[in-house]
Amino acid sequence: MIIRYVAAGAVIITTLLIFLLIYFYRSFSYDLDKLINYNPPITTQVFDAKGRLIANLFENENRVYAAYEEMPNHLIEALVATEDTAFFEHKGISFEAILRALVKDIIAGKAVEGASTITQQLIKTTLLSSEKTISRKFKEALISFKIEEKLTKQQILERYLNQIYFGHGYYGIKTAAWGYFHKNLHEITLKEAAILVGLPKAPSTYDPVKNYEGAMQRANAIVNRIRYLGWIDDAAHQKAIAEQPKVYNETAGFNRAPYAVDAALRALAPQYPDIKSGGYRIDLTIDLDLQDAADTALKAQYDDAVKAYGAKNLANFNGALISVEQSTGDILALSGGVDFYKSPFNRVVQAKRQAGSSFKPFIYLVGAENGYYQDALVDDSPKSYTFGGREWNPQNYDLKFEGVITLREALTHSKNLATIDLVEKIGMDTVKKELNRFGFRGIQADLSVALGSYTLSPYDMSEAYTILSNYGTKVSHRIVKSIKARNGQTVMFESKKENIVSPEIAYVVIDMMMDVVTRGTGTKAATPGTQVAGKTGTTNDYRDAWFCGFTPSVQTLVWFGNDDNKPLPGKMTGGVVAAPVFARYNAAVLNFRPSSKREFYSPDGVLKGGTEEVETNETTPMAGEGH
Repeated sequence: MIIRYVAAGAVIITTLLIFLLIYFYRSFSYDLDKLINYNPPITTQVFDAKGRLIANLFENENRVYAAYEEMPNHLIEALVATEDTAFFEHKGISFEAILRALVKDIIAGKAVEGASTITQQLIKTTLLSSEKTISRKFKEALISFKIEEKLTKQQILERYLNQIYFGHGYYGIKTAAWGYFHKNLHEITLKEAAILVGLPKAPSTYDPVKNYEGAMQRANAIVNRIRYLGWIDDAAHQKAIAEQPKVYNETAGFNRAPYAVDAALRALAPQYPDIKSGGYRIDLTIDLDLQDAADTALKAQYDDAVKAYGAKNLANFNGALISVEQSTGDILALSGGVDFYKSPFNRVVQAKRQAGSSFKPFIYLVGAENGYYQDALVDDSPKSYTFGGREWNPQNYDLKFEGVITLREALTHSKNLATIDLVEKIGMDTVKKELNRFGFRGIQADLSVALGSYTLSPYDMSEAYTILSNYGTKVSHRIVKSIKARNGQTVMFESKKENIVSPEIAYVVIDMMMDVVTRGTGTKAATPGTQVAGKTGTTNDYRDAWFCGFTPSVQTLVWFGNDDNKPLPGKMTGGVVAAPVFARYNAAVLNFRPSSKREFYSPDGVLKGGTEEVETNETTPMAGEGH
């Protein structure tokens, strides 16, 4: 009897509510543009050259947008069965659900069941607060009526599934599907769909990463509900109940190449101020296989150094690597440090360091342009200079002098005095003019340039080295292939090429740089299976250690040093600490790119000069002042 009275009272209340809603509906006004023209912050996704996801970039909410057409039918069925069975029949609110909830609440003497439709839930999360007041619920109902007039059921579902929070830092169904299951929406199973639609009610409680069993129980209840409604058959029901999906513990800020992404953002941010909220697709030139190889090689050498000298002695020690396909300028790997999350300072693009002897090939390139080829003679003898009343006595690393030697031997063994003699023979004015033409701005007109006193970033050095590795044509670097906006508009990016010297002149220096690797200061950079040309570099007091080298297809620069510019311990030279990283990484390049060119070609009419082999007593690759 009591239940009958309660039911009758609920009917009366519901009837009054209907009349009130109709009355106020005619005069109620509310700005619905935010929902009608739905434009939430959308995560920008970054992909590598092979279409593999590198990173998700967002400000506050990690949301990858999904169009309704991407959502499989079983996902929609799972949602409707769970949240609003009559969704496709009602006009925004469900009076049947309201009546049912009122009866249960009156009997219980408290609120035990809600009656919000999917439309109402969408409005609550986008237009209204979550406060539980009669006023808010009333507005919610009125707006629901209006929204159902403006949007189709499919549009409402699309907005709802992109708006709601699914736990674990995931906003929107597409984000959650990838985060939890590493699947696109069309790939998720019925059981996985049930797990996802069961999350919004209590994301922390049903998070399958934190509470797998609880998430499965909730999902099974949803699958049972779908079977009860007759929307699946027994076979599909049993299959879903038995399924135990694999769940991934993915962080919301997914990023497999943070330094490379940082470099890309530095290039794009000025043009795209909403880069982290505009839902762009950014395709990079980065190859994740090579990026992983670069990170591994750099970290391994770092760990060896720390083991040898102790963390205390290397508190500011770090490294950098940039690898490009020199013919295109495409950056294949970029590591601005050994650990981005400990030090986000991107040494490839932000650090300005002296080049040391890695700069010498450009001096020899100027020499070749002026008729000084491999067999030209230079004097590797002690010299003394006075500048501004101060005496300068440059030295070779080993404090030994060879007297008159060929340019080939001078570069192979990185002889400082011989290089100074070459600059004097050419003339400082000519050297400065030509180096400016190569792209080196602000060159000081003094002989220290022969020893690599010039300061630049590894990125700028890498672009300059393409003059050598690309046979005389300088190629600007490209890390972003394209960026696609949400509206489908795509902007493509291209490298610029500039002919600096002839292939014949460039090969004169390439030929000598191969000797650096086969029998000179860079032997630890040698890579079985391919020819390598390169140059070591170590600055005064062992502050910087470089190896800049290339094969016929890929150019790679490695740098180590202290961020505070203090000397490195243990006389770390470019040949000792940087060259091995090149070799290790280059072996990976050959593995992932087996069809790469392995031998340098000799241009027609090249002036090679003599090629006699000169024995050396050096057993350890050495570098030194400007070396």
